[in-house]
Amino acid sequence: MPTYPQGPRLLKGAIVAVDFLQSIPKVIVFQYNPESLSRSIQARTASGGAKSDALRLTGAPEETITLSVEIDAIDQLEKDEKEAREMGIYPQLSVLEMLLYPNTLQVIGNAALAASGTLEVTPMEAPMTLFIWGVRRILPVKVTSLTITENTHDLKLNPIRAKVDLSLRVLSYSDLSVTSFGYYAFLAHQTVKETMALTATMNNINAI
Repeated sequence: MPTYPQGPRLLKGAIVAVDFLQSIPKVIVFQYNPESLSRSIQARTASGGAKSDALRLTGAPEETITLSVEIDAIDQLEKDEKEAREMGIYPQLSVLEMLLYPNTLQVIGNAALAASGTLEVTPMEAPMTLFIWGVRRILPVKVTSLTITENTHDLKLNPIRAKVDLSLRVLSYSDLSVTSFGYYAFLAHQTVKETMALTATMNNINAI
């Protein structure tokens, strides 16, 4: 019987959220990589209107990423895994949804401060979230919206198949404090992009 070499390993896209109030980060590895993603990029430009401002940039561009993720429990149900049998994909959907929730400890703490008469209560922070799409794209992002379509449910009404539409706003050094590790993650991303752009430019020059 002929043997075949092992195929190339498929990298999975992922979202990782780091909450410094919790010791365990939220790690969401896409069960199936989306077939496509959409990126909208808008320049940050000076708004003075002077001729000297025509080509002036005030920071990194504003970028929005949208993609759809499919989640199902077929493999887990075939293996008769207890979690899938009892809860379907509800835990996986909950991890995604929690990216939009403040930490419970923050909610309780702020409620206590407000009840004690504190005049200014610090707004609650979402976890620092990274969108990972291959080794060259590791981006700090803010999840701005989720649209969850639950397509199939089990007898207990647990979702067992769903599509999640995500909208992510990329956070750059123009948005983050210099003390945030996301600030440096974006700098690293831009450095990689500049290197790839230089490679393409040199190839084009050689072609000419």
